[in-house]
Amino acid sequence: MNAQRRARPLLGTLVEVGITVGKNDAAFDAAFDAVQTVQAIMSRFEPGSDIGRFHALPVGRSLTIDHRTADVLHAAAWLHAESAGLFDIAQGSAVGGWHCEGLRLTKRHENVRLDLGGIAKGYAVDCAVAALQAFGCEAGWVNAGGDLRAFGAVELPVALRDEQHGGVRPFGVLSNGAFATSHREGANARHVSVMAPQCLWADALTKVVALSARTDHPLLAQQGARAWLH
Repeated sequence: MNAQRRARPLLGTLVEVGITVGKNDAAFDAAFDAVQTVQAIMSRFEPGSDIGRFHALPVGRSLTIDHRTADVLHAAAWLHAESAGLFDIAQGSAVGGWHCEGLRLTKRHENVRLDLGGIAKGYAVDCAVAALQAFGCEAGWVNAGGDLRAFGAVELPVALRDEQHGGVRPFGVLSNGAFATSHREGANARHVSVMAPQCLWADALTKVVALSARTDHPLLAQQGARAWLH
């Protein structure tokens, strides 16, 4: 594949951006900036992020958040409701402890803590792809530590780690879609992979499948996704 590639450490991993036609440094910069912005506004480790400011709020107060954070929180709320609580960015810290309406995020319980790690990385990949397309890139991909999205005339080989024998093994080819893999904890530890049109859904739905052990979970069909346990 004839492509220009760049990589930077972001989101606690290495983010790779590829463009198959031409060389456009501004497009690469815009893609990495999009990822860095998501990290800055959604990290629970940054006091000045939307999530950090939320954690510092008194109970009953609300704050205005970035529209991108709101997008992720609205998706997370929908997933929590539709999965009967399996997908939970509050990780059991407080049932009903937060509420997001529009760009207003309200704290409803003093113990609530939010962690967007199970969804924001996929969303960051989608934002990076949108940035590339805004610069007129017709084909390429973004890979954030295994959260992957390809667009345009790209057929990107996908490989998975081989836990038994080491190294990696071929899995398939990704074209015009997103792919994410997550580890299923427990006695029968396995990996879960999801393919979906957008990386936000691929990323988040790996958690739903891992917790339900269902590769036929109804949420997959609702988002045009497929899942594998391996």
